[in-house]
Amino acid sequence: MKKNLTTAVALSLTASLTSFADIKINDNLSLSGYAAAAYEYQKAKSTPATDSLFDGTKDTPSADAVKTNFNFNYKPVSGTVSLYYVPNLPKNELSVLDAFVTYDAGGGFSVTGGKFLSYLGYEAFDTVNMTQITYGMVTVGTLGSIPAYHTGVRLDYGDKAVSYGIAVVDSVFSPNGFAKGDGELAHNAGFELFVKSTATADLTLFGSLAYDTKGGFQAESVTILDFWAEYKLTKEATVAAEYCFKDGGEFAKGSTWLAYLNYAFSKDWSGVFRISGENLSGKTKKIADNAVMYTFGPAVKLTDNLSVRAEVSFWDYSGKGADKTLFGLQGVFKF
Repeated sequence: MKKNLTTAVALSLTASLTSFADIKINDNLSLSGYAAAAYEYQKAKSTPATDSLFDGTKDTPSADAVKTNFNFNYKPVSGTVSLYYVPNLPKNELSVLDAFVTYDAGGGFSVTGGKFLSYLGYEAFDTVNMTQITYGMVTVGTLGSIPAYHTGVRLDYGDKAVSYGIAVVDSVFSPNGFAKGDGELAHNAGFELFVKSTATADLTLFGSLAYDTKGGFQAESVTILDFWAEYKLTKEATVAAEYCFKDGGEFAKGSTWLAYLNYAFSKDWSGVFRISGENLSGKTKKIADNAVMYTFGPAVKLTDNLSVRAEVSFWDYSGKGADKTLFGLQGVFKF
């Protein structure tokens, strides 16, 4: 998932939180992290309304979270271990997310081993790197196309114009939730690769492929193609688009997409406008309906470390799907 926003988005108020500000302990160790708490209210057609306050069992779990990164640097070796807390999560409220070591091989190449985040996805995993509270349909629709954490080894390269990487992991997706893969290679394995271009000023292009072999917890192999582009229109405005195709068998097939605009009205105020959708294929259409999600999210920076976001989202389902509306309010503090 996308870890850092670009310079254009960083001009908006919430993007003042786009990177973790390391607290240096000594020459080899630093700390960074954030704390986020949200209130969310949802109402679906013909069903009672629900709400949540700092409760990871409802609505958007990542909106209520505390993360602490322990960053180690012993050049050319570095590493990160992170602790992640989500209140009332059914399994493991406190979990270890990042747990990896990276060797800088020189010439732009690096090798990483351990537990790390997927390459795929435009929207960031960490809420501190988001400009809205919820995820779009690409990440959290019926298909759940964007994976999170898994364990393995990856080879990466990067310079000012291009970067690419390939990873071999225990599984791309997982029966164990977002925090880890399936923990074995004997019955199935996962593969990811990506290429990203930053050669054109103000434009980023990204393409990726993920593949999970058949076996273990998956009755069918899974293939994901994910593409996104981000462009800085002006000093104040950034636009982005993403398209993702998933084939995980007849009951897990289709495409998802999003279009995104972030606009900085001033140094302290910004707004996010997003539309995302899901188009299901094959027998998947028999178990769920296509949907389009509309999102508007204003935000204000109160200090360099604290911001407040609001969001209104509406889901429009085809067929018999129950249209729903969400209102959210979130505070994010980075350290």
